[in-house]
Formats: sequence, C-alpha cells, structure tokens
Amino acid sequence: MARIIDIRADRQAALAAGCAALAEGFAIAIPTETVYGLAADATNPAAITRIYETKGRPRFNPLICHMADLAMAETYAEFDPVSRALAEAFWPGPLTLVLPLKAQTSIHALATAGLDSVGIRIPKGFTGDLIRAFGRPLAAPSANTSGKVSATSAAHVEADLGAKIPLILDAGASTVGVESTIVKLEDGELRMLRPGGLPAREIERVAGRRLLRSKKAAAAIEAPGMLASHYAPGAAVRLDATALEPGEALIAFGPDRVAGAERAAITLNLSPRGDLSEAAANLFDYMKRADASGAAVIAFAPIPDEGLGEAINDRLRRAAAPRE
Repeated sequence: MARIIDIRADRQAALAAGCAALAEGFAIAIPTETVYGLAADATNPAAITRIYETKGRPRFNPLICHMADLAMAETYAEFDPVSRALAEAFWPGPLTLVLPLKAQTSIHALATAGLDSVGIRIPKGFTGDLIRAFGRPLAAPSANTSGKVSATSAAHVEADLGAKIPLILDAGASTVGVESTIVKLEDGELRMLRPGGLPAREIERVAGRRLLRSKKAAAAIEAPGMLASHYAPGAAVRLDATALEPGEALIAFGPDRVAGAERAAITLNLSPRGDLSEAAANLFDYMKRADASGAAVIAFAPIPDEGLGEAINDRLRRAAAPRE
C-alpha cells in the first residue's frame, strides 16, 4: 500500500519524499485546490506511462502539465496576449490554458497525446512548491481510476489507487472540489474546452470577450474531461430529479424538499443554503458516499446552470452518460 505523508505535519518530509519518488520515475498522488492529482515527471516517458497504466486511461486523452510559476510555463509554451492576461490574473488557481508547444520542448509527446499544444496549470499551495523543488513540470490528471469519480481527499485516493502507487501526499480536503476550467484561444476565439473551478464570467471579465462553449461532440479530444462518459460512480445517475423512486440515493441541493425523500437509501445535500461553491466542494465526496450506500441509482436534484453550477452540471451529465 501507498505511504501517506501528512503535509501539514511535516512539509519538508513531504517535499523530500515527493521529489525522490518523482526522480525515480514513479507516479504519486498530490494535493491541489481542485482535486487530488496523479503526478509524474512530464519529461519522462516511462513515468508518464505509469500514469496511464495506473489509471487505465486512454492514451489519446492528453494530460495537464502543472508548473511552478509563469516563468516555468513560458519555457515550454507560447503565450498570446489574451492567455498571458488570464495567466497573470488567475494563476495560481483553477485555470488551465491550452497553448502551443515551443519547438524542442522537453515535455514528452505521451503527456500531450501527440498534440502540438499543451494544457498548463499552476496550482495553489504545496504542489507549486513541490514542482519548484523538483525542477520539472508534472503531468497530473485526477488521482482516480479513469472515468470514475475524482478524488478530493487522500482517503479517496488510498481507497482507489493505494495498492498501485508508492506515495500519497495528504493536505486535507480539496477546497474547490472540481477540476480546473480549461480554455484555449484559437483563430481569435476564446473557447472553453471544459467548465471547472473558475466561473466563465470571471474569465470573460479579464479577457474582455465572450467565452465560447465547445461543441458537445468534439471531433478530437483536445483536453482532459472531454470524454462523453466520465466522473461516473458504480451506480447509475439520474439528473434533475424532483421526485424520488424507492431505494434511490438522493443528492439534493438547496432548501427545497424532493418528493419521496423519506424513501431514499441515503440523503445528502450538496448545499442546504444553495451555495454553488459549497456544492462544488462537496460534489465528488458525496457521489462516493451515495455510491457506497449500495443504491442502484443516485438521483440528483436540479442545480442551477450558472457560475460554478456550469461545472457541476457538466460533471453530472458525463456521470449520467451511457457507459462503454
């Protein structure tokens, strides 16, 4: 089983152990403000292969490369003025920018799925320090089996991947709770490839232009989180439930009562006061808890499709999608 180091108890031990494992080419679990990541050296093909093998992730699905700061990011990618403005406004934070790779880059093609672009993010907190100490970018998708519910705590990672990785760095629960928003400037248009922890209106405010949504059926996978079925628990998922069937698990939102809630296998409320930030932070943990109840179906009450609700509903639609 994986060794778990509590960063809050011994930050230096966590930094040293993390750098040592990464240098040996291992994939390790790292904390970020969005979700926990499964990280490996983005310049080492053997290490990147361990990510794909550990997650069971399709290799046509690119990985986000995490950097310590903007200066590091500039050594690997080309920044246009709009992307630079977004980076300066929101990094470190829950924003990923898809940018053209520089020529002769040391980021391996396995991390980018052979694309001539790379998704870059600068995370808040400990992981930024880890990358700085390690000296190379980290490829890091979410630390969970591919297609399943993302991990927002070290305990989630241990339950899913603990037997497959050597190290989990524990910083407590992720504060944002959903993955980063992914944005790409292309042909003068700013597109959102995946809604996430940074609301679209904030991006539009800084960019000074409308943020276009990607088409539902993309011709190619340009960024993580674009697969139709993703973030799925073992149970089936039913959306916009206003009444509950007997034995279903209920994940509610806000103060309104769902008819038949007394018959639920388990009832959880993402935010009794209707706060979308609180709902996003609780989403994946509550999905896992509802799944563990043994209910065959998890019913979700309606959630407003605005602000962080756009990211929440994106995850729920993918969780409810037909599975291969």
